[in-house]
Amino acid sequence: MAESLGPRLYSCSNCRNRVSLHDDIISKSFQGRNGRAFLFSHAMNIVVGPKEDRHLLTGLHTVADIFCADCRKVLGWKYERAYEASQKYKEGKFILEKAMIVKENW
Repeated sequence: MAESLGPRLYSCSNCRNRVSLHDDIISKSFQGRNGRAFLFSHAMNIVVGPKEDRHLLTGLHTVADIFCADCRKVLGWKYERAYEASQKYKEGKFILEKAMIVKENW
């Protein structure tokens, strides 16, 4: 009988703190500062930094960097506000950069 490992997770690549569930991925087609990134509906065990306006590939957004709650490594950012109507779906969502996370329970 196969042993159940629990939900598939993503963890901080530095300290293995669990930061998101695989089931919360909205898209794998995003670009981060360090390459490929994933858009998540939720994130956990993170600290949200101060908000700032940034010009990203898809226009101007208000974002806040997100950090691992344990080791404080920058993992990506949270979309706080999108100024273009076509980008509003990102508001309240999280970008986790692929280079900053590892798979757990796969």
